[in-house]
Amino acid sequence: MDRVLIDWSERHNLVARSTIKDRWHRHYLDSAQLVPLLPESAKTLVDLGSGAGFPGLVLAAMLEPEGVQVTLIESTQKKCAFLTEAGAAMGIKNLQVIPERIESARLGFKPDIVTARALARLDKLLGYSAGLAGKKTKYYFLKGQDVEGELTEAAKYWHMNVIKHPSRTDPRAAILEIGNLARVR
Repeated sequence: MDRVLIDWSERHNLVARSTIKDRWHRHYLDSAQLVPLLPESAKTLVDLGSGAGFPGLVLAAMLEPEGVQVTLIESTQKKCAFLTEAGAAMGIKNLQVIPERIESARLGFKPDIVTARALARLDKLLGYSAGLAGKKTKYYFLKGQDVEGELTEAAKYWHMNVIKHPSRTDPRAAILEIGNLARVR
């Protein structure tokens, strides 16, 4: 993935140029820190707005031995091409790339896990996720320094159980583990 990421990033804006030098910490480790938090019983994972493959492609590689099927949803065609090429270069067999907007995507299953990183504010992410997920789906969102404000805003529209895990890569960031999601009536 790294070779393909560097090559594609030179031609396309996959990740900010300022983060390429620190990519192992900033992108790979940031994505990988989700793995110990995920339930062992999970068999399906959907990553929203997969972009340059963080966290979805990293998780697909790490969870392949456990038999977890990973679906990446990305609407930008060049990013889908990158995800497909990187997945093939890595030899990942448990990967599917859906080249659609999240709102239009139809999965045919209810995922055990939904992830997202640097995609949208929490209230919007939950709206995207609720359309794809089931009652038992768990959500893992990597959020930045405004996590408290996002939680406050999302609580106006959503009932949810939230566990806030500290990020291992940024002391200002957090990983939100969300369950029992329901719209406020």
